[in-house]
Amino acid sequence: MSNPSHHQEIAILDFGSQYTHLIARRIRELSVLSRIYPADTPAKQLRSAVGIVLSGGPQSVLEEKIAFDKKIFTLGLPVLGLCYGHQLMAHALGGTVRPGATREYGTAKLRIYPSRIFSHVDDRRDVWMSHGDSVTQVGAGFTVVGETDHCPVAAMADEKRRLYGFQFHPEVTHSEQGMTMLRNFVIGICNARQDWTGEAVVREIEDQIRRQVGGKNVFLLVSGGVDSTVCFALLERVLGKDRVLGLHVDSGLMRYQESAKVQKMLFKSGFGNLNVVDERITFLHILKGVADPEEKRKRIGSTFLEVKERAMRKFNLDPNSWLLGQGTIYPDTIETGRTQHADVIKTHHNRVPELQELVERGEVVEPLKDLYKDEVREMGERLGIPRDLVWRHPFPGPGLGIRILCSPKKDGVNVSPEDRKEVRAVFSSLTAEAGLDEARVDLLPVRSVGVQGDQRSYRHPAVVYGTRNIDGVGRLSPMLTNKLSSINRVVLLVGGDSKDLQRASLHEAYVNEKRVKRLQKIDDAVSRIIDKAGLADIWQFPVVLLPYGVGDGESIVLRPVASREAMTVRYYRLPDKVLRDIVKVCMAKDISFVFYDLTNKPPGTIEWE
Repeated sequence: MSNPSHHQEIAILDFGSQYTHLIARRIRELSVLSRIYPADTPAKQLRSAVGIVLSGGPQSVLEEKIAFDKKIFTLGLPVLGLCYGHQLMAHALGGTVRPGATREYGTAKLRIYPSRIFSHVDDRRDVWMSHGDSVTQVGAGFTVVGETDHCPVAAMADEKRRLYGFQFHPEVTHSEQGMTMLRNFVIGICNARQDWTGEAVVREIEDQIRRQVGGKNVFLLVSGGVDSTVCFALLERVLGKDRVLGLHVDSGLMRYQESAKVQKMLFKSGFGNLNVVDERITFLHILKGVADPEEKRKRIGSTFLEVKERAMRKFNLDPNSWLLGQGTIYPDTIETGRTQHADVIKTHHNRVPELQELVERGEVVEPLKDLYKDEVREMGERLGIPRDLVWRHPFPGPGLGIRILCSPKKDGVNVSPEDRKEVRAVFSSLTAEAGLDEARVDLLPVRSVGVQGDQRSYRHPAVVYGTRNIDGVGRLSPMLTNKLSSINRVVLLVGGDSKDLQRASLHEAYVNEKRVKRLQKIDDAVSRIIDKAGLADIWQFPVVLLPYGVGDGESIVLRPVASREAMTVRYYRLPDKVLRDIVKVCMAKDISFVFYDLTNKPPGTIEWE
């Protein structure tokens, strides 16, 4: 860091949560320096901190798999435990932790009691939960200061020792007044000085670039999305245009006519040092006959590296004089399980094993790797990049390769009768509360990736049909996913005849040119409708193709989401007219069904694969 020794510090112990780095980022927003340490860091190394935060994590404290130094509770420093950290504090200091009868993923209503940690916080606010185990009894010296309907110890406090625990995640955007709670801890209880600014972070990144690159040059993979574009501009600013060479790979898996648009936009914005290579045939070939989503992601990532090597030979570039550059951001790293104790949610194309080896050898420059999307956008605006480039909808590096779901066999993924029976029984018990008396439910014979309790899930989506009550199904969605382990998403049938669901099936299908073109055209039509409607608050809008339908027909899943940094999201409520227009366009493309994904993250990831 840029001479951080004179700054006070909040120490964060990392137990593998998807949100650990987000905690650090939130503390940074309070202008206070924070550092992330391994979970087993000795207490004596933390004495210089002014406070300690224990992160969440995917493990159970009952299994005691992660070592940590219990002496951190005797340092006399304030400690805040979050989720797993909350349970760990209770478990270590005389409380009781039990597996929860009901899991909680998504928002819950918090009722609070007087405590310094809740100063200026209103009662009955929404907080973000992601847990299975729960604290059922607090230890000596602690009192319960917060509860929800399903979690009697949602917050606890030992005011004398300044020890606090939250079962929920105040660091995520969807926890109302979460920043007030963190401010109470960091500023009010730890008395930390607010002297760590955004300018210091930028200087640190620029210094890191100079130190790592030295006298070499950077060969940057440029998708044309916000991350790689900002990375391009930042590297040129620090190193100069003559030391940075951009390469855009037309994989054929991009948005409709994307590569031509990217080249035009970047040249217009002053990025003249950009080369474009056409590798559409290559990428279709390596995905032929591949259905597993992790295998697709790994093959795509490895192929990008092979293309980069061929391009370097073509341009006669000396490998010893060039480093590889990428616009990797933090969510790419954490979802690939690249921190200790973190679970692998999905392998990002810029974190495949071959690339990771280059990273560990110091041969990859990733200036944005500790930032989130909204921070990258802010940096892009400071660098003077045109707004239409900075605020483009995020698009996955593997592109349509992972938005086109595949099936290796005609009978597809079997749905067990037991799971179907359980889903229908739980659904029936909840419909009255959600105002969905006429609705019905089933399981789709496909699986998608989710994140539940900081762990990866790969499960069936529940499909609700027989109703047009979008808001009711949106309320029902977290109720179902909290109670059922067999699902991680809830979708609503919004296009196609529900009677046809009984004779629809999953059929054998892979990524091929025909399916790519079909999805590109539908995705482009959806984008035009969204742009025309002026829905700028949509964070991202994946359009997913399923090999499921009547005969050889296929289905479309609409997945618009609202977020700030993509670590947590809410499904985006489309206006009724916009939804009707989108469904009409999809059904005109020989589509059997259109499904509207009404799942938050957690438990569903933004992308389906």
